[in-house]
Amino acid sequence: MGTGRARSIPLCLTDQRAMRSHVPSRGLIRTTDMNFNDPSNLDRIKAEIADSFDEELEMQLEEDRLDELLAEEMSGAAAPTLDRRIYFRELFRLQHELVRLQDWVQHRKLKVVVLFEGRDSAGKGGAIKRVMQRLNPRVCRVVALPAPTEREQSQWYFQRYVPHLPTGGEIVLFDRSWYNRAGVERVMGFCTPDELEEFFRSVPEFEHMLVRSGIVLVKYWFSITDEEQEFRFRMRIHDPLKQWKLSPMDMESRVHWEEYTKAKEEMLARTHTAHAPWSVVQAVDKKKARLNCIAHLLTRIPYGDVPRPEIELPGRVRHADYVRQPVPAELYVPEVY
Repeated sequence: MGTGRARSIPLCLTDQRAMRSHVPSRGLIRTTDMNFNDPSNLDRIKAEIADSFDEELEMQLEEDRLDELLAEEMSGAAAPTLDRRIYFRELFRLQHELVRLQDWVQHRKLKVVVLFEGRDSAGKGGAIKRVMQRLNPRVCRVVALPAPTEREQSQWYFQRYVPHLPTGGEIVLFDRSWYNRAGVERVMGFCTPDELEEFFRSVPEFEHMLVRSGIVLVKYWFSITDEEQEFRFRMRIHDPLKQWKLSPMDMESRVHWEEYTKAKEEMLARTHTAHAPWSVVQAVDKKKARLNCIAHLLTRIPYGDVPRPEIELPGRVRHADYVRQPVPAELYVPEVY
């Protein structure tokens, strides 16, 4: 990792105290049993907060390493991006709001569907990770379906997606969706012209039906340039930790860039409706794309604070005859670290 980026890491860590104000309050919790003047308690609290922030920091450091992996191979300097301190501060603030939104969805039994579409390596997965990172996986879940089976190919096209739609109090994030038909299936010849035309006739009605049923439907298209996709593909080719992300279909998408462009343009033109509009995320800068996507998502669903009862941690019941039995040594995981 370059020295310039390495020096910027401590700046983020020193901002943790300021960022603490963005950590969501989870109701009224009585803490009368915890002494905040005790240095040992303060150290444990700081360590817990740092561990939470480190999860995002680890992901960002991994991406920074990828960005620099082929910096010398690709011509030109990297485009300027957000300062890391600003990025983390805004990300934690927005994730705080996402937690509030999640609570509101649960409280009001809302049903939310968010579609993430875009070219291969456009940054959909990274954005989904940041949306999900602080949320309850029992409330917010990701759906990323594999290629349809032979049985699914004979079904009504939308049938395989319907079982994954949310019930009341759930948020579902589709990492690619029924719009596969308008993109990869069309370009790679996996559907006939008649099937494609039927999709364009049916999808506005299908989505209108979802909205009428009470589902909040949000659709995102992550947009990147030809040059940026090539750069990201090259990074994946040269990084053994990311090579699993590459598939033969990804390689073919490079060959058919122009066909994908035409398919995307027709898809947006024919499926952008008043009840289910598209929102295009400029995704060449991954940090800005994530923040812009989350900030926009928060505007699509009105939400507020949920009333919470006071929470009191009960005391542990102790019995005079209780003796903790020793755990056999062979059951322990070796402490290599």
